[in-house]
Amino acid sequence: MATPSVLATSIFRYRDFRLYQIARLCAVLAAQIESVAIGWQVYELTGSALALGYTGLSQFVPFLAFSLLGGQVADRYDRRRILAICQGVMMVCSLLLLSFTLGHFQDVRFVYGILVLFGTARAFYAPAGSALTPYLVPKEELTRAVAVNSITWQVATISGPALGGLLYGWLGGKGVYITSASLCALTIVWLLSLQVRTGSASREPISMKTLVAGLRFVRQKRMLLGSLTLDLFAVLLGGAVALLPIYARDVLHTGPWGLGLLRSAPAAGAAVVAVLLAFRPLGRHAGWKMFAAVAVFGAATLVFGLSTSLPLSLAALAVGGAADMVSVVVRHTLELVSTPDDMRGRVSAVNLMCIGASNELGEFRAGSLAEALGAVHAVVIGAVGTLVVVALWAWLFPELRDVDRLESAAHRPPRPEQDATESAPSV
Repeated sequence: MATPSVLATSIFRYRDFRLYQIARLCAVLAAQIESVAIGWQVYELTGSALALGYTGLSQFVPFLAFSLLGGQVADRYDRRRILAICQGVMMVCSLLLLSFTLGHFQDVRFVYGILVLFGTARAFYAPAGSALTPYLVPKEELTRAVAVNSITWQVATISGPALGGLLYGWLGGKGVYITSASLCALTIVWLLSLQVRTGSASREPISMKTLVAGLRFVRQKRMLLGSLTLDLFAVLLGGAVALLPIYARDVLHTGPWGLGLLRSAPAAGAAVVAVLLAFRPLGRHAGWKMFAAVAVFGAATLVFGLSTSLPLSLAALAVGGAADMVSVVVRHTLELVSTPDDMRGRVSAVNLMCIGASNELGEFRAGSLAEALGAVHAVVIGAVGTLVVVALWAWLFPELRDVDRLESAAHRPPRPEQDATESAPSV
């Protein structure tokens, strides 16, 4: 019998999966390196928590506006080419941010405009990337592929902010943006080297009916609806990423290097859990484990909000990231195993809209509340809200509580009180 370590690493025998992980690593590194410079520059220029919130809102509005269309495009065209084109737009964004720094501009509205362009590209990039994974590995390897995807993401999210903080301290914004643009270029090279061709999974013409098909599918699949909205509201309320520059400078009294460590800490915790899940999947009672993990995320955020010690803050963020990774794996695996191929792009777009709402809109929520009440109060109130959401969702979505093994979740018989609308809708 193969050992867990052999099973976990054997997935890398698939050439395109290996190359895609390298491309993902470069792409996420580019974005994470950039995020540190943008946050520090905006707060340094404005001294405003609300201005930091607007950096999230600038990305969320176009992402929300174009995500459904991005999902439809991902279901109709070659997902590999979509990814390469979007990555080219993101490289242009890095170069525009470089011009902002070299030109010594003081108007942060220029940065917001670039982030709008970035958010638009991400609206098409994210559904195509998420829907590509099932083409790269056999179906029986999908759960491990999701875990490895998460490992790649977390490795980049750990090292990216730390590298961004070091680069910013050493070379300033120009060094950060040149590095980010170079990584985007490498990502394009790796993407174009993939041999997989996804073709056209859906041949339906683009219409309002097909655009909202993903929303209808998720609404009728209550397991998916519960998992997506649980993550949406938990992170929307409990996310504190936008306020990290304030905590770094004004609460913990550190510099850009400290901000880089704070941004890396959640990913460090998440990476540890992702590795564990790649070697030893969740097994039984996955639904209850998801609820427990989100509760731990809320409690860790509460500790971070009250902390005035850098080591304690880093530990709290790491625990929160570790807990969030359990939720990510459950949610994404449920999405992939429950969705037919010709719907994956559109359902992925709905998932990513929820993630975007929780992250970017959550940053705006945190910045607005911090402007009115202060950063500490904003984080503490959000953490308490997350714990309330966990209790409420455990009551509202018994279908999610009842999820046992993720691999067989799509074939689980409905609860007696459910009606027949849980089957996939005709599109």
